[in-house]
Amino acid sequence: MGCDRNCGLITGAVIGAVLALFGGILMPVGDLLIEKTIKKEVVLEEGTTAFKNWVKTGTEVYRQFWIFDVQNAEEVTLNSTNVKVKQVGPYTYRVRYLAKENITHDSLSNTVSFVQPNGAIFEPSLSVGSENDTFTVLNLAVAAAAHLYPNPFVQVLLNSLIKKSKSSLFQRRTVKELLWGYKDPFLSLVPYPISSTVGVFYPYNDTADGVYRVYSGKDDVSKVAIIDTYKDKKTLGYWPSYCDMVNGTDAASFPPFVEKTRVLQFFSSDICRSIYAVFGSELDLKGISVLRFILPPKAFASPIQNPENHCFCTDPEISNNCTFYGLLDISKCKEGKPVIISLPHFLHATPEIRETIEGLHPNEEEHSTFLDVEPITGFTLQFAKRLQVNILVKQSKKIEALKRLKRNYIVPILWLNETGTIGDEKAEMFKSQVTGKIKLLGLVEMVLLGVGVVLFVGFMISYCACRTMKTK
Repeated sequence: MGCDRNCGLITGAVIGAVLALFGGILMPVGDLLIEKTIKKEVVLEEGTTAFKNWVKTGTEVYRQFWIFDVQNAEEVTLNSTNVKVKQVGPYTYRVRYLAKENITHDSLSNTVSFVQPNGAIFEPSLSVGSENDTFTVLNLAVAAAAHLYPNPFVQVLLNSLIKKSKSSLFQRRTVKELLWGYKDPFLSLVPYPISSTVGVFYPYNDTADGVYRVYSGKDDVSKVAIIDTYKDKKTLGYWPSYCDMVNGTDAASFPPFVEKTRVLQFFSSDICRSIYAVFGSELDLKGISVLRFILPPKAFASPIQNPENHCFCTDPEISNNCTFYGLLDISKCKEGKPVIISLPHFLHATPEIRETIEGLHPNEEEHSTFLDVEPITGFTLQFAKRLQVNILVKQSKKIEALKRLKRNYIVPILWLNETGTIGDEKAEMFKSQVTGKIKLLGLVEMVLLGVGVVLFVGFMISYCACRTMKTK
């Protein structure tokens, strides 16, 4: 009987040890299996999960616009007072709903080229009013005239056309006109073959962003979705090569196995440059663990603070010898137009920049940019891209609409919030196909290891106790 009991205890201990050993072996094997599966599914080629979602996103993406309605246009024009603004919005459009086109795979370089069609559909239910709501805003054509044509003689000619068209520094425009374009009366009189249509995002509908060429990741998954080249007439040929224009992905996804220490590089054609985000916090998004990466203040720092931004300081007079921060001059990729990008309400910008503008209230929570990335796959499951479009207005003695200005202004036109969040159905699918399987495998590993250790220890204690009793 004693022998049988001892044999049973030893057998139990052996079983426990085997289970523990199996659980221990399963852990690295399981990790390798997960890694192999993820590396296969994130590659941009026909049949993978990543490719299907990459061609056409299953997430609804919206652009919300807040318009800065100028409250004292006449006072600014006549007396060069501070500009008083009141933001009104949001006016919401659905964007990025069109599938990528002209998709071409190159097996030699393991790249994929494509264009992304642009389209915007107004969403009344998500807006505070209609597209026909009217506001007092800066006259884009008149404000840019002195910057584009500094020659005094040319400015005299332009002044006569501005007066003839009865244009002024500020104008009344609808949301639709301001965003997507309108025929400008002043430009319509210019006796040269130039476009007379003006709009902050004109042209947009029925255009395409690109051509992009990105790495498929087939030969090296650490390069998946990273942009190899970007060709667009607005950018190529303007920036010096050392400005590192295109770097990273398009922010829809990143190479898998994202760690908190990684700096996520991505390119945005809206601001004509690459930028980056750093880890901020861990979040639970619809039952999925994600890492939130945020755009740090350093990304908009002055060239003195961040040498990478030296390309975006082109006017020492306006930038106080390149010491101002929080502004990106992107005029070189906007055909010379004096467009300056900042965070909404000049968040993280030099305080002096806001001195000529009243009615701004920068807020970190409402005005910062972030990306919520699922770390195993590298997929961006939620994001908010927030930017403000400003126009530089310079003094001019030759243009009557500008001659009473006693200083230069950086006038905010609008700010936008482009957002996207994985839908409930997609989130459930993601959990069942990706994170659910990973969690289940991990649970099995831990249960086997735990049960094995408990059995082994329990049976060994019983065995020792039995031996002690037998000795006595």
